[in-house]
Amino acid sequence: MSASVVCVPDATAPDHATDTLATGAPAPSDPADSPPLADKVPIERTHHGDTVVDSYEWLRDKESSSVLAHLEAENAYTAERTAHLAALRADIFGEIKSRTQETDMSVPTRKGAWWYFSRTVEGQQYAVHCRAPAESVDDWEPPGVAPGESLPGEQVLLDGNVEAEGHAFFSLGAFEVSPDGRLLAYSTDVVGDERYLLRFKDLQAQAMLADEIPDTHYSVTWARDQSTVFYTTVDAAWRPFKVWRHVLGTAVAADDLVHHESDERYGVGVGTTRSERYVLIVASSKITSEVRVIDADHPHSPPRVVAERRPGVEYHVEHAVVAGTDRFLVLHNDGADNFALAQAPVATPGRQHWTPVIEAQADVRLEDVAAFATHLVIAYRRAALPRTAVLALGDDGYGEVEEIAFDEELYSCYPAANPEWAQPHVRVAYTSFVTPATVFDQFWADGRRVLRKQQPVLGGYDPADYEQHREWATAADGTAVPISVVCRAGTPRDGSAPALVYGYGSYEASMDPGFAVSRLSLLDRGMVFAIAHVRGGGEMGRHWYDNGKMLTKKNTFTDFVDCARHLVASGWTAPDRLVAMGGSAGGLLIGAVLNMAPDAFAGALAAVPFVDALTSILDPSLPLTVIEWDEWGDPLHDPEVYTYMKSYTPYENVRAAGYPPVLATTSLNDTRVSFVEPAKWVARLRELNAGAPDVLLKTEMSAGHGGVSGRYEAWRERAFEYAWVIDTAGAPHTPLAGS
Repeated sequence: MSASVVCVPDATAPDHATDTLATGAPAPSDPADSPPLADKVPIERTHHGDTVVDSYEWLRDKESSSVLAHLEAENAYTAERTAHLAALRADIFGEIKSRTQETDMSVPTRKGAWWYFSRTVEGQQYAVHCRAPAESVDDWEPPGVAPGESLPGEQVLLDGNVEAEGHAFFSLGAFEVSPDGRLLAYSTDVVGDERYLLRFKDLQAQAMLADEIPDTHYSVTWARDQSTVFYTTVDAAWRPFKVWRHVLGTAVAADDLVHHESDERYGVGVGTTRSERYVLIVASSKITSEVRVIDADHPHSPPRVVAERRPGVEYHVEHAVVAGTDRFLVLHNDGADNFALAQAPVATPGRQHWTPVIEAQADVRLEDVAAFATHLVIAYRRAALPRTAVLALGDDGYGEVEEIAFDEELYSCYPAANPEWAQPHVRVAYTSFVTPATVFDQFWADGRRVLRKQQPVLGGYDPADYEQHREWATAADGTAVPISVVCRAGTPRDGSAPALVYGYGSYEASMDPGFAVSRLSLLDRGMVFAIAHVRGGGEMGRHWYDNGKMLTKKNTFTDFVDCARHLVASGWTAPDRLVAMGGSAGGLLIGAVLNMAPDAFAGALAAVPFVDALTSILDPSLPLTVIEWDEWGDPLHDPEVYTYMKSYTPYENVRAAGYPPVLATTSLNDTRVSFVEPAKWVARLRELNAGAPDVLLKTEMSAGHGGVSGRYEAWRERAFEYAWVIDTAGAPHTPLAGS
């Protein structure tokens, strides 16, 4: 059957991104006035004594000519209803393009004897992945040339444009160079269903090896013998459940099964410690994890468990050398809601041997630890901002935690690419709503911070032309909910400004401050952009997540409505000028708040929205459903969860009300949130609201969960969405004077 869930935010946050609308099915005679009306084919389902009649479940069959014709008719209708925005779309696309340095390169990253980097070339859709030799063992100054110029000795490892030739869709999955730098393992998806073909390239000979492994998942890692690779595959429910070991030059059919995860609540991934000393096999559900390790020098040895899984306990493992002794660092929540850092002997790493390194704190959520030869780097969040700190390793153990500080009110700081064990610095990425993506190297010895690159914004961008603020809304239960706001400097606070408010609120995913070139097209037309950091996300720590999931999920929706009303009460905007946006699980949020408070918004943009959640989570045959029970609850076996979910899921709760205009987007090959969910939702909105002529559905017919592929197509998609947002919010179609 078609796919359903696991809702990731990265691709649908408001700076993912076609103008191209598939056509071919007969359009209505006057599509501007006659939206497509789906046939009603009643299908009954009964759970816990409750019978539901679903008239649009027939739309699930993507092989059906009737379903495809309906989607094409929806696309034709959407094209007609948005035809008046063609010039605005072209303007926004042009603005994004003109502000982007199309021929560019990333900051080179040192690994082994090479500097690795990627290039983009004007007119090309995809990145070109390259490397150039380092001058010496002590060469830690990234080489630099003008964009478009080659570095001495530069090699092309993989050209995404060549790989994408002849395909309507292209996505690069794994990209892993062997420890000696001789071989490349990489995987590609040319459909959008996230089933990847894993291949291998000899970088010295610039020749492909004969080995090809189909239907792999994302996880791929090398052992240190340079010929053994570990990879994962998925089951029929799109759950990564097996870890395999492949020796180059041998038949794939002879690959060794290293781990088979039989518990359907768990998925598996494979990787290595930063030291590359240990292969890590991680089995995890939404709330529990278990790690196995293999010595990377002995890749055929059996994996051993660090600590047996215990329901509700998550832990992550890193390898460090502290005071000359090998240790495992364990980041865990065993008795530590916001996670603590412990250490354990490599030989006996069980939890009875864990001793504290960093204790848990109520206001700090530890998220990751990376070990270097002389330091640890800690990623964490405090006060709804992601932060980074360093901690020196000495002969007597661990030093003090020292935060890498910045002076903006809102910002994001993360560890960036740091592949070398014994490098003299940590590379960090920094950004804010007004500061373009920036890369620094901060040196261990003296704390010196060196700017390596800031994302160029062409056309005279001045961050002083914009301002960012932190607001706090008060939820119905008294909880303070953070809101991040960015706008043009001097934007009036009298309710006259149009605005876009974005939300997600699931899976403990945090929507952090960050710069986006495309967003300038909104801000320069006088729009306010806000992120409501609602419960269910991870911005304020583990309790923030716990109080927005399972039987507290409605907090996510009420928080968002309270944030919208706060923006109005604070003078940032007005209900008839405020558009709501969310994608994937954030699309469930959008559907729920429209049912709760349709009068709070002028319109809503729902990208790949998880709006038929109850139907999906009831069906364990659908991809990822069983894994999702730890996030939403198990309505199939628990009548309380069933009743609770049915009370909020968007599709079941559509009513005859004054819904604002809606734009729903989806992709035919999405394996996470099936296209049927927005298709059914739109049909029901139309059924109960006099045809709902302002409810639009746009389906990409050759894409997956992340939408179209290729940067120019992504810009066109963003332009399509933003043109609709601008028009719906009543913002001017042309930038304000001085923009």
